[in-house]
Amino acid sequence: MKEISAGGVVYRKIGGKLQIQLIQDRYGRTSLPKGKMEPGETVEQTALREILEETGIRGDIRGPLALIQYQYKHPEKGMIDKEVHYYLVEASGGELMPQIEEIRGVAWYEPLDAWEKQKASGYDNNDAILRIALHKLGVRTEEDEA
Repeated sequence: MKEISAGGVVYRKIGGKLQIQLIQDRYGRTSLPKGKMEPGETVEQTALREILEETGIRGDIRGPLALIQYQYKHPEKGMIDKEVHYYLVEASGGELMPQIEEIRGVAWYEPLDAWEKQKASGYDNNDAILRIALHKLGVRTEEDEA
């Protein structure tokens, strides 16, 4: 069985300063908004819908970031082939509001603060996604300098 999800790295510019959105998931970990595709949706529509539902922010896709593929065992459905599409999304409106049924919180961070938070309490497979997004936005991390 195949399961497709989509989400993204959301950014905005306030007074010329770049900010990156991160969520705190239901397990208390730093993460990126994402969720499962619904019938009739494209992966792009799924990404924008999930970002809006989870964070209250509307956005516009500025380009693809990554496709993550893995398998996991579901208690009833057995082995699931999971595919997660991530996009770079520029915030275009809405009000920051976490979907408390799904996540614990959502906030904006300066780019390098977002990177440090991801490295400290995020999922390892999101490191590359956030790094790609930061690169596309012209931000370099300390790992780039090494």
